[in-house]
Amino acid sequence: MESKNGRFPFPFQPYPIQESFMEALYTALDQRKVGIFESPTGTGKSLSLICGALTWLRDYEEQRKQEAARLLEGQKDSDVVKEKNSNSGPPEPDWVSEFVQKKAERDMVNKLKDEELKRKKREERLEMIRHNAQLRYAMKRKADEDDEAVKLLQLSREGSEPETHSPEEEGLIVAEYESDDEATPKSRLCDDDNDDDDDLEEEHVTKIYYCSRTHSQLAQFVHEVQKSPYGDAVRLVNLGSRQNLCINPEVVRLGNVQMMNERCLEMQKNKHEKRQKASDSESKRSRGLAKATCVFSRFENLMAMKDEVLVKVRDVEQLIQHGRETHTCPYYSTRMSIPAAQVVVLPYQSLLHASTRKASGIKLKDQIVIIDEAHNLMDTISAIHSAEISGGQLCRAHSQLSQYCERYRSRLKAKNLMYIKQILFVLEGLVRTLGGKVGQNPNTQSCQTGSELLTINDFLFKAQVDNINLFKVQKYFEKSMISRKLCGFAEKYEGSGINTHSSSKNKENRRTEGLWRFLQTLQSKPTDVSEQQMAVEDKPIMASPMMLAESFLFALTNANKDGRIVIQRQACVAQSSLKFLLLNAAVHFAQILQECRAVIIAGGTMQPVADFKEQLLFSAGVTEERILEFSCGHVIPPENILPIVLCAGPSGQQLEFTFQTRDSPQMMEETGRVLSNLCNIVPGGVVCFFPSYEYEKRILGHWESTGILQRLQSKKKIFQEPKKASQVEQVLSEYSKCIQRCSNIGGGQTGALLFSVVGGKMSEGINFSDDLGRCIVMVGMPYPNIKSPELQEKMAYLDKHMPHVAGKSPGKALVESLCMKAVNQSIGRAIRHRGDYACIVLCDHRYARTGTLQKLPEWIRSSTHTHATFGPAFASARRFFLEKRQKATL
Repeated sequence: MESKNGRFPFPFQPYPIQESFMEALYTALDQRKVGIFESPTGTGKSLSLICGALTWLRDYEEQRKQEAARLLEGQKDSDVVKEKNSNSGPPEPDWVSEFVQKKAERDMVNKLKDEELKRKKREERLEMIRHNAQLRYAMKRKADEDDEAVKLLQLSREGSEPETHSPEEEGLIVAEYESDDEATPKSRLCDDDNDDDDDLEEEHVTKIYYCSRTHSQLAQFVHEVQKSPYGDAVRLVNLGSRQNLCINPEVVRLGNVQMMNERCLEMQKNKHEKRQKASDSESKRSRGLAKATCVFSRFENLMAMKDEVLVKVRDVEQLIQHGRETHTCPYYSTRMSIPAAQVVVLPYQSLLHASTRKASGIKLKDQIVIIDEAHNLMDTISAIHSAEISGGQLCRAHSQLSQYCERYRSRLKAKNLMYIKQILFVLEGLVRTLGGKVGQNPNTQSCQTGSELLTINDFLFKAQVDNINLFKVQKYFEKSMISRKLCGFAEKYEGSGINTHSSSKNKENRRTEGLWRFLQTLQSKPTDVSEQQMAVEDKPIMASPMMLAESFLFALTNANKDGRIVIQRQACVAQSSLKFLLLNAAVHFAQILQECRAVIIAGGTMQPVADFKEQLLFSAGVTEERILEFSCGHVIPPENILPIVLCAGPSGQQLEFTFQTRDSPQMMEETGRVLSNLCNIVPGGVVCFFPSYEYEKRILGHWESTGILQRLQSKKKIFQEPKKASQVEQVLSEYSKCIQRCSNIGGGQTGALLFSVVGGKMSEGINFSDDLGRCIVMVGMPYPNIKSPELQEKMAYLDKHMPHVAGKSPGKALVESLCMKAVNQSIGRAIRHRGDYACIVLCDHRYARTGTLQKLPEWIRSSTHTHATFGPAFASARRFFLEKRQKATL
């Protein structure tokens, strides 16, 4: 095949390492491998991924067409005799026969499904009519599970007449919950994202799911696709959240993702209800105001945009623009485009989280997944599946559900009452672990400060909820959508203590104003009357507390060994919190590895790969034979990079930034002298990385008091990484302009010096190309906080479940790996293209250790020089920049 010979379509003559990359990628996809691909930033990794993967997809589709043609040819040969004996005219073309046959099969399936759906709807209507039968059915359930719930139901009906509610409120009441059978594949309580009806859905073609960490990285990838030879032919769809794709002003103004999701879903539900009423030809005048629907989600428009999305490759901004021009929702039209798409571009979270995949309509069976910028993949998976909730949120969730249950008690069936009572019981237990009680203001409940770390089982015993089947509770959450109902209930009554659509307080208002007053007391900060009014208008509760509680309870269903619970008690219950920590990322990655045809994990630096394989792949059941590793050097010539391990400063002081020595005045002053000398010889920009914000503040304060900062300022204008992310762009712009101005005008200052922090806002995703980053200085080794209970528990978990390598414990290896991953990301900011050059100075003698050097990327490690004293290191750096200046003048 063309691809096998390395002749990949490319917008220009590829570098040899790009050809090797694409060959290895093609092999991994063809042989159903799990590939670990390392290609330094600046080597055209994105373009190699695009052209290599799409070439394989093109060949694979062509191969399937040829196989189908051979099968049809065989069928055609078997029918030759029939055709000869028939004089009814020429035979139909193969594609016509295939189309007719598939259409007949599809029509039959649709007919059977329609009949099945109609039958179910008939049964549901009969079920609702036979009210007494439902009660008898509920009472027949196990006495130990719902005897008390049935009593509650009977008491509520004996004491009062059935209560009627407005049509708007009917939607807040959960439907009857009938079955606990986990084997049941579907329930009529399922969400509208029902992807179990495979036969009724459009068939998914073989596709590539490409995901990265940020929307800007995804946008950059889409732009690369547009410029590639496949830009005009590939069917690509760009997925995003409502926050990125929604064009409805009423939803967009809410700002918060959770609130936007709820408002959008409410509008979709209103639209379906409106359509249902129209189909039922209801002529009676409905009471109350008409419910708002989304004008951008008309079915005909969505279907039209669904096809238009696939015709032309568009990034998020272009999708939004097209949606506004056609008055059509980009969010839903892109989701509808998934089955027919060849490439689906999406953020990490949408792919790595199972329930999000399901809600988005993503099916991974026999598909390709490419995870780019995957150096922090394990941490990302752990973060996505960890959960945290405060005492104030737990109390608010308990209060909301209690009031909900009280209001609709007469309308709730036995099973609903039983599960709501169980959820209330669990929430009460969780608050108890924080030293508080439900029903009281968590802001005024004091507790003894401190932290506690427990296994899942020990935590459940401590909360006294170990007798509750959380798997059934989780299923109830999913099927009944109680969190969504409760969110609507809370929005209705928290947002308006008085019904503004009524001229006087009615029964509903009197019942709920107490709820509103109580919920106001649960706010974390007291407010005056005017502030309360503003809070009412702005709806300040930015996330549904019950949804947070649902996420936390879902986390508690992990295996006992795979997670830990951190109980953090603060001065009061409201500020205290419970946090679930996922220790085993492999447990949630295993499904992706099992379902997909191939998984490609790519990054600029994937070192150390051994830890990655052991903790994420082997633990998920992947064998060594299925793993394919590829690592390439950089496109720059070796003489364009000068990595230096600096063991001592100008005065001979050994550079060692341990916790015990880094705060000494001698160490901080020696660091200042190192930096001052480098600024004398480095043109353009110098970026200096500190291990933490705390140390940056301390050392800069010392330099200011000793005059070192003024000396640095005389050579380079000083900039500092801002505290707010929104200010990063402005600082970088001023930093860039300063360097350009110094280069053009000259004078005393030769450029700029930027102070940043490892793991901060400028250590990843920022390009310090050319004069913006001629020298990267790494001060010390950015080890994580070893005293962190989360890290200690992770280390203990690895020591217990992972093998020791070369006599080193996996826990200690984790700490070193986290440190060097952060270093690699920071120092990789400088070299961004073939003609770029930079010096990298690692200031700490510990970098000279063999095990530490091995964790540097190969293209840096092979050129690294270790200097025990400052003189030779300074001379080599001066010579390096002198040669570059002379070469530039030739």
